[in-house]
Amino acid sequence: MQTTATPTHCPYCALQCGMNLTPAPDGTVEVSERTDFPVNRGALCGKGRTAPAVLASHVRLTSPLVREGGALVPASWDEALDRIAEGLRRTRAEYGPDGVGVFGGGGLTNEKAYTLGKFARVVLGTSQIDYNGRFCMSSAAAAGIKAFGLDRGLPFPLEDIPKSGCVILVGSNLAETMPPSLRFFTELKENGGTLIVIDPRRTRTAEQADLHLAPRPGTDLALALGLLHLVIAEGRVDEEYVRERTVGWEDARAAAMAHWPEYVERITGVSVPELRETVRMFCEPESAMVLTARGPEQQSKGTDTVGAWINLCLATGRAGRPLSGYGCLTGQGNGQGGREHGQKADQLPGYRKLDDPAARRHVADVWGVDPDSLPGPGRSAYELLDALGTDIKSLLLMASNPVVSAPRAAHIEERIKSLDFLAVCDVVLSETAALADVVLPVTQWAEETGTTTSLEGRVLLRRQAITPPEGVRSDLEVLHELAARLGVEKGFPTDPEEIFEELRRASAGGPADYSGITYRRIVEENGVFWPCPAVEPEGLTGDQDGAGGPGAQWGAAGRPASTETEETVVVAHPGTPRLFLDRFATPDGRARFVPVSHRAIAEEPDDEYPVLLTTGRVVAQYQSGAQTRRVAELNAAAPGPFVELHPRLAARLGAAEGDPVAVVSRRGRAVAPARITDTIRPDTVFMPFHWPGEGRANSLTNPALDPTSRMPEFKACAVRLETVRP
Repeated sequence: MQTTATPTHCPYCALQCGMNLTPAPDGTVEVSERTDFPVNRGALCGKGRTAPAVLASHVRLTSPLVREGGALVPASWDEALDRIAEGLRRTRAEYGPDGVGVFGGGGLTNEKAYTLGKFARVVLGTSQIDYNGRFCMSSAAAAGIKAFGLDRGLPFPLEDIPKSGCVILVGSNLAETMPPSLRFFTELKENGGTLIVIDPRRTRTAEQADLHLAPRPGTDLALALGLLHLVIAEGRVDEEYVRERTVGWEDARAAAMAHWPEYVERITGVSVPELRETVRMFCEPESAMVLTARGPEQQSKGTDTVGAWINLCLATGRAGRPLSGYGCLTGQGNGQGGREHGQKADQLPGYRKLDDPAARRHVADVWGVDPDSLPGPGRSAYELLDALGTDIKSLLLMASNPVVSAPRAAHIEERIKSLDFLAVCDVVLSETAALADVVLPVTQWAEETGTTTSLEGRVLLRRQAITPPEGVRSDLEVLHELAARLGVEKGFPTDPEEIFEELRRASAGGPADYSGITYRRIVEENGVFWPCPAVEPEGLTGDQDGAGGPGAQWGAAGRPASTETEETVVVAHPGTPRLFLDRFATPDGRARFVPVSHRAIAEEPDDEYPVLLTTGRVVAQYQSGAQTRRVAELNAAAPGPFVELHPRLAARLGAAEGDPVAVVSRRGRAVAPARITDTIRPDTVFMPFHWPGEGRANSLTNPALDPTSRMPEFKACAVRLETVRP
């Protein structure tokens, strides 16, 4: 048995903290510090420290399950795979390729996400594929592409944050969602910089701020426009920067000027003096950043909201300059890489667009298929789930638990139950897996090798540290076996490095170009930032081929790496830690202002539903809780759901601390104990979304979709409160 430590990365959030794993004689796995990784320098949150608990055989699945007589019973792998192949084959024959759906996850490695997208389009021929990352940062991605021509969560490393002069953190409680990252903001303040936190709740993160703004949920767009109005009125626009590096300013300026401070105060509840102080703190330093998270993004106007914050950065000359810019704090472990390589409804590997003929030709050539055989774009995540049982009759689902995580969850649960056939690949028997016809037990992070891409755009290597239990196989083996059973014998290897080599070729020349990245380089360099083309054609000026071409850097890449043989010297692209320092990823190299205006949330409070609900996370649980709810230490810290409400609201309701409270929306009802605190607005209640059952927060949330990103409006909906009497 291996007893040496294996350097790898945490399975949870997009920080992808470094850790060492060592198998212990008693069969457990020990976690120890890995101080060489710059993101966490050895620090881990409770989830990371306890991650090996889910590796235990008594916690996780170790045998395929098939449904017999209404119950899931153990089966052999051949029987389970045969049933899945037959279910998918039968649906395709009766309803056509689009009668089959595929739903992936932001926790899948790059190799798995790539192979899943290829499987859907080459083997199944279906356009109906999307993933739960659509619920994560799709609005920020859409806004980034509009403004910069490129979506990468952070265009700079986390290590730049402490060196900036001011950071505005919008809708993020990273002290609980990404605890190791808080030190970057602590160091920011120690270095004399300032932190502004925007959140309807005074969270643990907001308590660290120099200034906390508590806007009404769903009004972040008006807030950003009001700040830009003041920037213009106070003469703080960087006119030279706007003239030389942007286009579209006049229309964006006119839109912002319609949002004067007193008007914005009425909409948001943020006072005019607070607005003015925010502008002063943001504009006076030489450098500043805006970082957004799910708060402004998970709205039916999330793309416009993020676009307004980007406009603020552009008007003040912050984007594409050292220690400045706009960035998004990606949530899921591989939320960035997960959408870059083909499991998203409209994308092909390398972040290419599925409806681009040149992109289709390139990827089809790598895959050895006719470009015309590739289906077009399909439905977004919620729309796909909503079509289950009607247009989509069978579903293959990997690494997701929409019964808990999807908006209007009770409806989605019913749609899943209405399927003719459901196959789920997962580590544990999640609430969604429990509804399946076939469940396959698959390997976890510590039992397999593969790459992920962190919120910094840093491609990392998770390394296998232990042997999986007997009866467990990898998702790559599953797709290989299913492809063979469905008549495709080649093109679906099971070795992750072999798949990554193909991914490199498929991504070459695309916006997310990984062609210059290898497993060896990742290990030697502690991760490589994309874009990283295979060969740098004209030296390293940062301005070679324009947006999306081979060698395009859109930033300062650093010194090249050289590989010397007896015959030649190959100069490797060093990767791109910092984007846009030379040009943006647009055809003319200029950023785009996008004019936006405030509009209300999809469902404003009224007499029947007078209170706003917002949702989020707690430090001891993660996403739908499918894994963390199986860890005793984490459950002790966060045993169940709750309803957070202000004392004034509790008094009107007649509720005391711990009393059961029903939260009712037009979509459903949830019941959880009251948690009374003055750290939340009196017109707002908060529920974490990690739990199923009667406390399921997503029974309430609104699936109203952003017209561009197709992101549901998780962060604001109208509810009423009711006391629950014995």
